[in-house]
Amino acid sequence: MEQFKSLGQHVIFETGVMVWHPETISIGGNVYVGHRAMLKGHPHGKLSIGNNTWIGQNVFLHSAGNITIGDEVGIGPSVMILTSFHKDEGRGRAILDCALEMRPVVIEKGVDIGIGAIVLPGVTVGKGAQVGAGAVVTKDVKTFAVVVGNPAKLLRMRNE
Repeated sequence: MEQFKSLGQHVIFETGVMVWHPETISIGGNVYVGHRAMLKGHPHGKLSIGNNTWIGQNVFLHSAGNITIGDEVGIGPSVMILTSFHKDEGRGRAILDCALEMRPVVIEKGVDIGIGAIVLPGVTVGKGAQVGAGAVVTKDVKTFAVVVGNPAKLLRMRNE
């Protein structure tokens, strides 16, 4: 565990959790990481997970462009948070021949991300927001918003 950039107390890693580049990963205290989750650290990015956060099984976090997860966040099973994509310049090239672009993702305090949701590069999910199961988040989510669907759209606003 000394391989991590920082690791708080009372962190639980269930069986089969995979970690790449732990030296780029900071994890707060009282964090649960479910079985078969993948914390894909990256030499060019950082992954920061706040205190009192729950990460479900089969979650995939790819932090090439930086991921910041706040305190008291719930991330449901099979969620994907991505920070990079291949940029197609319209030249008809194979995707792997296109430039890789990285954009940070920020998940603010008290966010709940439902099972199977996907958060795409460059997105900020505001404090206290809820992302519905299976949603594909392509743009920023306002504080205390509830979003659902593909692409994710505002369903309603929550009371603070």
